[in-house]
Amino acid sequence: MSTIERNKILILDFGSQYTQLIARRVRESQVYCEILPFNTDIETIREFAPRGIILSGGPSSVFAENAPFPTAQIFNLNVPILGICYGMQLIGYLEGGAVAKSALREFGRAELIIDNTEDLFADLDIIDNTCTVWMSHGDKVERLPDGFEAIAHTRNAPIAAMRNPGKQIWAIQFHPEVVHTYEGTAMLSNFVHRICGCESTWNMANFIDSKIEEIRATVGDRQVLCALSGGVDSSVAAILIHRAIGDRLTCVFVNNGLLRKNEPEAVVKTFRDHYQINLHYEDATERFLEKLSGVTDPERKRKIIGNEFIYVFEDVKRQLGSFDFLAQGTLYPDVIESVSVKGPSAVIKSHHNVGGLPENMDFELLEPFRELFKDEVRLVGLELGMPEEIVHRHPFPGPGLGIRVLGEVTKERLDVLRDADHILLEEIKMAGLYRTIWQAFAVLLPVNTVGVMGDERTYENACALRAVSSVDGMTADWSHIPYEVLGRISNRIINEVHGINRVVYDISSKPPGTIEWE
Repeated sequence: MSTIERNKILILDFGSQYTQLIARRVRESQVYCEILPFNTDIETIREFAPRGIILSGGPSSVFAENAPFPTAQIFNLNVPILGICYGMQLIGYLEGGAVAKSALREFGRAELIIDNTEDLFADLDIIDNTCTVWMSHGDKVERLPDGFEAIAHTRNAPIAAMRNPGKQIWAIQFHPEVVHTYEGTAMLSNFVHRICGCESTWNMANFIDSKIEEIRATVGDRQVLCALSGGVDSSVAAILIHRAIGDRLTCVFVNNGLLRKNEPEAVVKTFRDHYQINLHYEDATERFLEKLSGVTDPERKRKIIGNEFIYVFEDVKRQLGSFDFLAQGTLYPDVIESVSVKGPSAVIKSHHNVGGLPENMDFELLEPFRELFKDEVRLVGLELGMPEEIVHRHPFPGPGLGIRVLGEVTKERLDVLRDADHILLEEIKMAGLYRTIWQAFAVLLPVNTVGVMGDERTYENACALRAVSSVDGMTADWSHIPYEVLGRISNRIINEVHGINRVVYDISSKPPGTIEWE
């Protein structure tokens, strides 16, 4: 058993919008964790062999008719348990305490007064045992279960945290995983290190070693076909898999006609010439555009593009020989947003790597980054010695410009968007903003606006610019690009790109919006 396998935390998801952030914070403490649905059976949990279990928050009340409850046997595993928000109310209810509706619902910042600075709240960087935390609850534990003690309170919650060390149970009413909770990361670190006894073994060097072993064991002497887009995820995946199995990897780069300006040439040069990886270039532009002809619905576009990718790969497979695996750069946020496999969370949109696969696919999937966040993949790339211009490249969706040309996708509209997008990226790089922005791109709107160029009236496309700041793509805020830079971008696009006469800037955050428009 590897050091990672001996030191891991299980998070049971009760539907909180913050569950993924809990995982991120645990991993920042260099402890591996995974998220499973709240109703995971005890055999699966035992097989996972966690050093500790975290019960996430969630939108339900313990009094709701269909309230989510875990298997009661988790309390007999002799491992520490931490309940967060709904998880605390659940523990209070199941352990025989009293849970009631709060007279005042707490949502937002609250002042937490810590009454016990042992274990969970040990060595925090706070003054007078008081710190700001983030509350989001309607119910509260009103009476402690037998054997429990209160270890923190707020003005509206006399029992804001509780523990029973004998039963190895801790619970807190607030969310330590969000940035609004001061020292929240330290609290989670205290749980996984001080209470659960985990060692700091989760780092990208260890991940690479264990993943290479896993890939070799999974693939054996069989052949892998890698869907290479040139983006960060698939590029790092290709290098990692190549390091594991060498020439048993063949990368296929599909030009679907939905790529950015000069992208096909750059990808071929990098991977075929520099990395000397087996690379097959497939120009399927006409094929994709024919499938997308007349289609305007975003979900249909994603499904069509996702399906067509697989069909192209199946055709390439017949050309190149026998392949058993299809490798993809699927990330954890892709999985979470596409299918509710990790708990009772809502499906946001179909992702190209997850939602568009045909049911009778003729490959086994090899997805080495399925449980990683984007910034973790970047760290893998740097650990593998990959160039920063690849590792820090802005995310680019698998459906490409197909979901950035709103409305019908045509070659002419794609060419207009390509030129506008190229100017945007060129200008933010010249302004030294590229690395400070998570993702920047242009969107061609299905709207024509009246304009004046010279002495003539124009009636051409409007273009929206989108730039966001984020850590992992789960949440994002719009980037505050200086007005003078936005002015230069707008001026160049309107003057240099035939077909656009108006440029607007998107100042929506995620949530409530998504990063992409479609």
